[in-house]
Amino acid sequence: MGPPNHGALYVSVSEDPPGARQIDTDTPPSIHRDLFGQHFILCLLLIVAFAALLRLPGIHDPLLDHPAWRQGDTASIARNFAQLQYNIMYPQTNYDGPPPNYVELELQIVPFLAATLYKLFGVHEIFGRLITLVFSLGTVAVVGLFGRWLFASALAGLAAAFFYAIFPGSIYYGRTFTPDCAMVFFLTAALYVVTRLVVEDEVFSQRALARATALLTLAYLAKPVAVAGIIPVIGVLWERVRSGRTMRPTAIAVLLVVPLVILYLYDTRVSEHAEWHWASGITSLHVVPALKAAFTSGSGFVLKFEQLREVLGLLRETMLGTIAFVLSIAGFIALIWTDARSKALLWGWLIGGLAYTYVVVTVERVDYYMYLLLPLCALVIGALIARFAAWVETVDAAPAARYAMLALVPIVAIACTLQARAAIAPYYDYNKQAYRNAVFLNHTLAPGALVVVGHYGPDVLYYINRYGWEEDPYLWTPFDEESAIRKGARYYISIEDNRLRRNLELCAWLQRFPVINPNAQWPVYVTDPKQERSGADAFWRAFRTAEALGQGQAFLDVHRVCTVKGSTASI
Repeated sequence: MGPPNHGALYVSVSEDPPGARQIDTDTPPSIHRDLFGQHFILCLLLIVAFAALLRLPGIHDPLLDHPAWRQGDTASIARNFAQLQYNIMYPQTNYDGPPPNYVELELQIVPFLAATLYKLFGVHEIFGRLITLVFSLGTVAVVGLFGRWLFASALAGLAAAFFYAIFPGSIYYGRTFTPDCAMVFFLTAALYVVTRLVVEDEVFSQRALARATALLTLAYLAKPVAVAGIIPVIGVLWERVRSGRTMRPTAIAVLLVVPLVILYLYDTRVSEHAEWHWASGITSLHVVPALKAAFTSGSGFVLKFEQLREVLGLLRETMLGTIAFVLSIAGFIALIWTDARSKALLWGWLIGGLAYTYVVVTVERVDYYMYLLLPLCALVIGALIARFAAWVETVDAAPAARYAMLALVPIVAIACTLQARAAIAPYYDYNKQAYRNAVFLNHTLAPGALVVVGHYGPDVLYYINRYGWEEDPYLWTPFDEESAIRKGARYYISIEDNRLRRNLELCAWLQRFPVINPNAQWPVYVTDPKQERSGADAFWRAFRTAEALGQGQAFLDVHRVCTVKGSTASI
């Protein structure tokens, strides 16, 4: 079957292959169906343009807005691709000492694309944001096409695209320098292409099968969370087999196995040279123990569900918005009576997303980890609105009354848009002074010097533009600092200075080095052994003696060093 007619709301049942899900086409014509059906592409483009406008605020801001940690990490990988090693298989960060600092992460699609633009136009972080924005807008368009085909309704497709465009999580994370938008785009496109392939094609051509498999593979590689998409794929395949339609086992194997094999090979290859094993480390150290506790003890089981309730609260508040969250629930309830080309796709997508939320997001409680649920919620909201519009047409009332009822749809859409902007408003804030401090140090510290940063997070380190170590100053020890100095560290940047001052041993030990501008918000110790102060060892031994007597703080107070300042601000 070819692409659906842009001018028609419903696709003729006779075009569907035997056994495929049939959709009722007996609904009488109406003005809104004719309008949206005939001008679907134009309406979709207008929605995409509106989505772009919603994502432009703050596009030039430093990458210190939310999530600063993740954006700083992604940006440093992109810059290192451009300046150190232009090879997507060798992502590296700025921390853990001198380069190379290879890290085990998903395939770095967004950073590598940004690095390519860096090589052509120079390093400008806005390229990373714009790449994410393009993926986000692409998802808006795909959701619109997906909804129109899935429910055979132009209105459903446009409503789905619009609501995806205005979800608070979709707006905000659709302009951050992170990999999640790319993953959601490839996953949504993959599920659209796979579902159409399975529902419409009696025999899979090699080209069509390769296209579907490639999109699934890119989704999995873009971020392994997309593997949750295998459940809706299995659902669509099961739906076809259950209907009695034939299908080659090799085709099923290709769709289900090949993307997973490629993901495994990629991860194995990157893990061979990675120093930091983020994905496997988080899984083994946090996710698996929490899951084991949930199924081996009653208290762990209850705790896990309490955590699930909390993270679903994040989904409601900052990813969907309360009104859209309620509409999504209503959409899933209405789905029981709503015609769709594949309901197994939608229910499987929900099961996969909630399973991932239960297993992973309850441990790593980050709202954008639930991003993969947003296209699904948009689709069911689109179907709900199309069903509501069809119901209004059957109401025995005057035309004016019908129009009044239909007016509820734009009113709800406006309310959702306003609520979305309020939900994510705090995310745009960033510490301007921290940005100025970091840029100042970038221009004043010796070029190429290794640094130890007393602040756990790659965001500030990125703008200092040095390699080195990012550490919690309260947990960092003199032995750790000595090790870093032996490896070439020449500055200790006390970003969280009060936290350093509470670490009496490290603070006392650092007094052996001169400080650049002791009154600065971020004092910088020059940890060059050649500049060590005379009498440094004697001072250290005297402090250790006093510390052994329980008088370490008093000793430092007498010497007027390491006293806690009035402010407790981190950066």
